[in-house]
Amino acid sequence: MVSIRRSVSAFVAVAIGVTLVAAATLLLASGRPQAPDRLARAAVVVQSPEAGASADSFVPTRPWSATATAGLVGRLAALPGVAAAVPDRTFYAQPLIDGRPAASDTHEGHGWSSAQLGGLRLMAGEPPRRPGEVVVGRALGLRTGAPVTLLTAVGAESYTVTGLVDGPGIHVADEVAATLAPGVRAIGLVLTADADTERVATAARGIVGTDGRVLTGDARGALEPRNDARTRWIGMQVLTATAALAGFVTVFVVASTFAFTIAQRRRELGLLRAVGATGRQVRRMVYGEALVVGASGGIVGLLVGGGLAPPLGWLLVDAGFEPSTFRVGYEPWPVALSLVAGPVISLLAVWSASRRAARVRPLEALREAAVEQRPIGRLRVATGALLVAVGVALSVGTATADEARVAGQYALYAVMALVAGATVLSPAVVGPVVRLLRSPVRRRGGAIGMLVRGGALTATRRTASTAAPVLLTVAFAVLVSGMVRTTTAAYAAGRADNVNAGWIVLPDQAPGLSDQAVAATGGTALLPTTVFRTDPGTAPADRPLTALGVDPAGFAAANRALTVVAGSLDDLRGDDTVVVTASANLRPSEPYAVVFADGTLVSLRVVAVVTDASLPGDLLVPRAVVRTHDPSALTSTVYVRDRIAPPVGARIVDVATWAAEADAAEDRLVWLFTLLLIGVSAGYGAIAVANTLLLAAAGRAADLRLIRMAGATRRQVVWLVTAESALVVLIGALLGGAVAFVGLLSIRAGLAEQVGAPVDLVVPWSVVAGVVGLCLLLAVLASVLPTWRSLRHRPARSSVGVAG
Repeated sequence: MVSIRRSVSAFVAVAIGVTLVAAATLLLASGRPQAPDRLARAAVVVQSPEAGASADSFVPTRPWSATATAGLVGRLAALPGVAAAVPDRTFYAQPLIDGRPAASDTHEGHGWSSAQLGGLRLMAGEPPRRPGEVVVGRALGLRTGAPVTLLTAVGAESYTVTGLVDGPGIHVADEVAATLAPGVRAIGLVLTADADTERVATAARGIVGTDGRVLTGDARGALEPRNDARTRWIGMQVLTATAALAGFVTVFVVASTFAFTIAQRRRELGLLRAVGATGRQVRRMVYGEALVVGASGGIVGLLVGGGLAPPLGWLLVDAGFEPSTFRVGYEPWPVALSLVAGPVISLLAVWSASRRAARVRPLEALREAAVEQRPIGRLRVATGALLVAVGVALSVGTATADEARVAGQYALYAVMALVAGATVLSPAVVGPVVRLLRSPVRRRGGAIGMLVRGGALTATRRTASTAAPVLLTVAFAVLVSGMVRTTTAAYAAGRADNVNAGWIVLPDQAPGLSDQAVAATGGTALLPTTVFRTDPGTAPADRPLTALGVDPAGFAAANRALTVVAGSLDDLRGDDTVVVTASANLRPSEPYAVVFADGTLVSLRVVAVVTDASLPGDLLVPRAVVRTHDPSALTSTVYVRDRIAPPVGARIVDVATWAAEADAAEDRLVWLFTLLLIGVSAGYGAIAVANTLLLAAAGRAADLRLIRMAGATRRQVVWLVTAESALVVLIGALLGGAVAFVGLLSIRAGLAEQVGAPVDLVVPWSVVAGVVGLCLLLAVLASVLPTWRSLRHRPARSSVGVAG
């Protein structure tokens, strides 16, 4: 029969776990890409070919050239049911308000024809027809006929506002847009009222062939801005990790709770065996209890998670884990998964405890002593040793990984294996740890210390079950926070060491620096653009690469990491030269064909080969080549020797600040993600410790009253349970810290190999102290409060008198 008092802790753990799983999966199901508003009225959109890149690279598609675009537009416009075929040209344009870049959500300009793809309406004035004319959103507060300065890739340019529309965006004459964005990545088809969308799409596919994709309906979400796609991908990683961690920790916590409950019910189970119950029947009974707890906890968790999903979605958007277009919806599969998760988690968690329950002998019913008679079995020792071996092997993989992301994954798996192994072996470890602490406890604790030490050594399973959640919590807190801080500091230091400059000029409230701003600094600039590599014998432009437009002499002087292995950087001049990295497996004078942002295929000539670590990109070309083929490319960084007054749209920082800020936005998201994971594990650990100690306090009421009858004061008994709780938390913290330290050492070794310099191990002790303190606080409260309540009355004198 299910005991409500004994099942509350497991029910709470399952309900919280399913709540997190339900909320995370509902948010995941809602994270579908959204078609941008500027293409909302285009029922059919033809997208340029996708480059062969990984899912997390978020590079743009390969553009069509001006000639290819004109041919496609003409043939698509002639299709039956197509009212207009409009190439969507996108370029950088940002208004200057009071001499500073406007802090608007969009920095994109488009040709006026693109306005019809999003259904924008002209609210005042007239469309732009000549160079120097522009239509802007009325939200900017400008009037028709007013002058406005637009910051473009070239610099600040004067325009006249000819009209206002009811949405965001900058719209210029189509001829101007064709000059600023010669390459096109999308052609929107506006259909007639009686057109059949699928029929038009089928006909368009026949025209495009393999040189693009035809998208309709929800598939147009592939056209969402790359920044939104990246943000959405980060949010998916956060939600997936949260759901996975919630499931893992829930199984862990519920397993510890059931193990402790079974240990408390040994006499009850022994009585069942004494009256004829078989081991299989006992296991079936325990599984039945777990199923009831899991099903009820799963239903409650689903209801709570479903209610929390919308506000959590708003928080994700505010934190930057989801784009502003994110909306929470309810799908069937997260509901079904959440309903199944509760029972499955409970059954997985109770497996080990059910085996232990089935082994209880009938003679256990006759025992009054709580002394544990049976050490951990050989199978448990073998399982624990195997998990520890797997954790050590993964730690070695962490230390030898070539990429930080791979190392982080290995480290997380390593700690999960080590945590599981330490938990399985913890009854055997508790004794040595307590004996290690024996001298300090004996000196300071007196009789109370002796009782604490004796109780921990006598009931190692109980101590291990209570310490297991603390072990898990501390291990994850130390590993994840230490990994993030150590990695961030290591890469910032390596980045700063590679730069030979006094100051760095960076964009300010703008996505990049214009040519005018770069000229005003007089420094060495990096002008990045995305190109697409054409490998001989394959489909054209199948590999996206980052090309840097540079002045070779200035770049060589500013880059300490530059190592030339063949050729000469001085030969990087003209319009057909390129410097590649050693991983390209090319030699000087060999051809290197790429497609630039304007869709033009250009055959370049390799003039030098450098080591892979030499470049913050994939290849170098002369700066003028980038500007010729990508009129909207923006400079990301300018290295200068002396501090200067920054031009419009720029700011200046020292090298250390630049190195720390280079990935500041991503580091902020990673740290928020870290705190979220720590909060999940710490919350679970604290709840598990409190629940387990509440059960322990209820089961030890008779023992504590006996201690009172032996002469101990109420305060001494309270101090005894407080010391026991502190010892349990200390044991869990020591084991968890040791497990995480193994992972951190392997991470540091891997980072040192990657950056080529010693790496300091950084552990945020404030986070660790907070986690341990939370566990300690709840542990003390969960043990002291029920003990104080059970000892409110003075114990009666023993009915067993002394003969006299």
